[in-house]
Amino acid sequence: MINFPYHFARAEGWITRDIYRIALPLTARRGTTPPRPIDVDVFAYSGEAALPEQVASIRSFLKYAGRPKCFTVISDGTYTPRSTRLLESIDPSVCVRQSVPPPEGIASEKLRHYLTAHSTGKQLALIMSLPANFPALYVDSDVLFFPGAADLVRCIATHHAPAYYLADCTFAGDPRLLHDPAEQKNPVNTGALLLFEKLDWSVSINRFLELDGEPSFFSNQTMTQLTMHANGAQPFDRTKYVLQVDDQFVYRDFYAGESLAMRHYVNPVRHKLWTRFAR
Repeated sequence: MINFPYHFARAEGWITRDIYRIALPLTARRGTTPPRPIDVDVFAYSGEAALPEQVASIRSFLKYAGRPKCFTVISDGTYTPRSTRLLESIDPSVCVRQSVPPPEGIASEKLRHYLTAHSTGKQLALIMSLPANFPALYVDSDVLFFPGAADLVRCIATHHAPAYYLADCTFAGDPRLLHDPAEQKNPVNTGALLLFEKLDWSVSINRFLELDGEPSFFSNQTMTQLTMHANGAQPFDRTKYVLQVDDQFVYRDFYAGESLAMRHYVNPVRHKLWTRFAR
């Protein structure tokens, strides 16, 4: 039997995305009124293919969380000058940088190449460089914020860990980097990370240097998971900061609501990010 609600939701989502993409020059310049200043530097890593999602993510953060010290978008190298200007027109806090240098003290050429040439390795280089002067929030371009994002202010003011991470619904990583299957427990997703201090990445770097073969798409996420656990990081509240795919094949979004802080709309449920706009 054909699952009509699921296929209708997907079609509605992608049609809405196309309309949003066409309207981006107007949407990006439409004023926002952030509810508060928020003492955090926000960083994202994305490219031209994710421009509609990146604009939507930034605007939702400004609307529900507040205006950060800065919202820096690191380009994967594909943003055009036009798209760069469009992103920076959203709000005075937004700026686009074309690259991020690898962390200092990287002696291994293998690791340096990964951090400067591999698509997700460059994302990892950004994460490893955080924070700088203020607490730093890293968010993927397909993270949408909701009214409960005011909870980020509480997290920043009363944190009890060196970092917080978005809990994944299942382990999605590179098992070659693990020494024990138990290391898959409490999976970390790199879609949202809040960092208060520089972390010790030595465990994950050593595992990377042991790696036989080329890194995979998820090697960076596994390295981040090893680092978060080694440094005593804690997960965000799973009821407010959501990564789930159990509503993939139904029409409605199980999690969107007033109490939600953010949802990471990973690929299987990406269309639901856009059905929010259609509503």
